[in-house]
Amino acid sequence: MPITRRLLLGSTLATLASWPARAEPPAGGDMRVIEARPTALRLRPESETAAFGFDGQVPGPILRVARGSEVRVRLVNRLDQPMSLHWRGVRIDNAMDGVAGLTQKAAPPGGAFDYRFTPPDPGFFAFHPQAEGVSGAQIGRGLSGFLIVEEAEPPAVDRELFAAVHEWPEAGLTTLNARAPPLVETAPPGARVRLRLVNTTPSQVHIVSFFGVRPLVVAIDGQPCDPFEPVRQTIPVGPLARFEIMFDMPDQAGAEGGLTLRGRNAPDQTLARLRAEGAPIARAAPLPAIGLPLNPALPPAIKLAEAFKLDIAMDASLGGAAFSGFAAKPLFSVKRGTGVSLGLVNRGEAAQQAHLHGHHARLLHDLDDGWEPYWRDSILVPANKTKRIAFLADNPGKWALDRWQIGPAPAGGSGWFEVT
Repeated sequence: MPITRRLLLGSTLATLASWPARAEPPAGGDMRVIEARPTALRLRPESETAAFGFDGQVPGPILRVARGSEVRVRLVNRLDQPMSLHWRGVRIDNAMDGVAGLTQKAAPPGGAFDYRFTPPDPGFFAFHPQAEGVSGAQIGRGLSGFLIVEEAEPPAVDRELFAAVHEWPEAGLTTLNARAPPLVETAPPGARVRLRLVNTTPSQVHIVSFFGVRPLVVAIDGQPCDPFEPVRQTIPVGPLARFEIMFDMPDQAGAEGGLTLRGRNAPDQTLARLRAEGAPIARAAPLPAIGLPLNPALPPAIKLAEAFKLDIAMDASLGGAAFSGFAAKPLFSVKRGTGVSLGLVNRGEAAQQAHLHGHHARLLHDLDDGWEPYWRDSILVPANKTKRIAFLADNPGKWALDRWQIGPAPAGGSGWFEVT
């Protein structure tokens, strides 16, 4: 398929994938065609695992676009079930959000759908199916891809790495970039690394820890934040959550850092080993001084006292709108520019994740009126707990609010809200 002047494509490799070097794209303005089709992965030497992939890639593809450029993608559905493409985390035009049954009709088997939009923000985003009753299983079989909207002035780093964690129950294996771990990567001593980490498992939280390096989180769910070191160098990564992390390689040649997957009733597992090799790189500025510019389009504060407030039960009906079809009436409707404060009430015995479409939210503190210093499009809610979020409803349209149950199989539901 042609690589247009608007989009460049990179693919994950058999190692902890480095981002590809930019190349001069050919002239022309064709659609970037992406096919969803069955494929097979040899996750274990003795057998193949049935999977779904975009263009036969699992995970992937990875699309890169400059901020201000138009994304033009044609989805071609080669599956035997309907699907759409939701552009997760992009503050997108509502008609392009890719929610079958709410913003578009699903692309049937053999059908296609064209997506055209200009992302307003730089960041690390995902695209994945969202059609009634089938998207969880489609994502679970590997169907997800990624969109990078590049900063005008990206931070100075020596390596860009990509890591997608995915659990394959059929194979009894958790993989990194669709390969059995540990994956091995090398970089010069002292090299500065930008790692984009994503969990592509639709129904599990992966607890990822770092060793041998000092990680700093610089962006979450596509939005930059003030750099911070995660507690105990460990990050809980919910379904399709994205974290951008920067760290410096060890100064001593031969020293190692890496990523560890914390086991759920099982031993911990090394996902990746990063070995310092080659000529060392000296740094003039310490890593804490390095970050990404905060997004000026997101409000520095939300007036909670004046906000629209609503508690939503994260039960089988999600406030009355079952995933078998979107209800005729929204969960709520507000005028553009209204602050919204939602209580996400999980009365169940399993953790759940809420995913907010078209917007990013602050996670409010449990015990006071403050909020966390980052933005999220996905919020984990523990069993029998309530989490509160606040956001500015500034993107008009009909927006989905999803719930994903954390457990052995994809399960969830959706409601919707309206911004007029």
